[in-house]
Amino acid sequence: MAHARYKTLVDTLAAEIREGRLAPGTRLPTHRQLAAGQGLALVTATRVYAELAAMGLVSGETGRGTFVREAPLPRGLGIDQQAAAAGMVDLNFNYPSLPGQADLLRSALRQLAASGDLEALLRYQPHGGRQHERACVARHLACRGLTVSADHVAIVDGAQHGLATTVMALLRPGDVVATDALTYPGFKVLAEAHRLELAPIPAAGQGPDLDALEALCKRRRVRAVYAMPTLHNPLGWVMGASRRRQLVAIARRHGLLIIEDAAYAFLAPDPPDPLAALAPETTVYVSGLSKSVATGLRVGFVTAPAAWVSKIERAIRATTWNTPGVMTAIACGWLEDGTVTRLEADKRQDAMTRQKIADVVLTGLRCVRHPGSYFVWLPLAEEVRADKVATALMSHRISVSTAEPFATSAQVPHALRLALGSVELDALRDALEKVKRVIDDQPY
Repeated sequence: MAHARYKTLVDTLAAEIREGRLAPGTRLPTHRQLAAGQGLALVTATRVYAELAAMGLVSGETGRGTFVREAPLPRGLGIDQQAAAAGMVDLNFNYPSLPGQADLLRSALRQLAASGDLEALLRYQPHGGRQHERACVARHLACRGLTVSADHVAIVDGAQHGLATTVMALLRPGDVVATDALTYPGFKVLAEAHRLELAPIPAAGQGPDLDALEALCKRRRVRAVYAMPTLHNPLGWVMGASRRRQLVAIARRHGLLIIEDAAYAFLAPDPPDPLAALAPETTVYVSGLSKSVATGLRVGFVTAPAAWVSKIERAIRATTWNTPGVMTAIACGWLEDGTVTRLEADKRQDAMTRQKIADVVLTGLRCVRHPGSYFVWLPLAEEVRADKVATALMSHRISVSTAEPFATSAQVPHALRLALGSVELDALRDALEKVKRVIDDQPY
């Protein structure tokens, strides 16, 4: 009977919110008030609000209460959907491209068509890539401070596939993975799909709070730590060398697997050595060419201890069997002839240009960012609701992301992440001016 009353109350409140009888921003009764008013146990009242939050209808804010959220954001606004509507300015996703890249592709296809090995690309490839292609990737990684042999490299279908195969190969349902309280949404999706428990670690300056990580490892049986030490998404930090050594020491002390995501690492000039260089025996390093070259070039790479590479190869076989031969051949050709190096340098300059525009336009707003990254994190004032700002920007045909897709903790900050890499410079300036105007116009 209590279960039926609980479900009925959830359905009733959900209907009132969806029909507008409870307006966005309405403060709901406290958990104790709801329990007393409905004759429920406190734990049941808490469960009611938890289910409404899971439906995206309410949000709880520590010290303030539970509020009705703005209507669900239109399709295309969330981090997991492209903003496909005509005329939409996309500050949600980064797919940076430079003038002339299409000509590079045309030239690469012509060269590939004239090659003597073309027929081999139509056949199944080894699961982790052909040996000469793995060696090509290893040479590329050496320029990033990571010296590995070809036998420690597996080629995958983009960095996200690299993360997926790592999770499939090395983690099990129920494993606890320490990760930043704000982290890459794609890893959250993987964790949910594979039933991993994400344990949030708060930020502390230019990196995670490693004292909090140490305390977590003493309190829980943590299996792995997922980290972005070089160009963190969304906060843009580059961890210093001493903090990297401290993280490695914690991993060794507690037997943690380190998953190092380096998707944006190419944007940081002269960063400290990767975690994989400091602790090769316990680190899987994942990166790719989606951001440095093009999002349509789904070629990524994973490095790991040899015993783990064989497990990752089995996960590749279970998902895509092998990387596409044509795409991998193009990517390796560009790695070998210096095209990737040139594109990375050009995109570092492009990102800096875009950050300078943001620096001027967003004056007066608190911005958390790296001067060479393709994104800006905008924490909002306590009284300003991120979902309300995001919805208002949609009316200006501007798509942004709130903090929700990035948050691994129960408390989701009111903040926006602005992706700077997907629009022309003039359109970017105009869009950022509208972002600032909408934020400034929010009632306090």
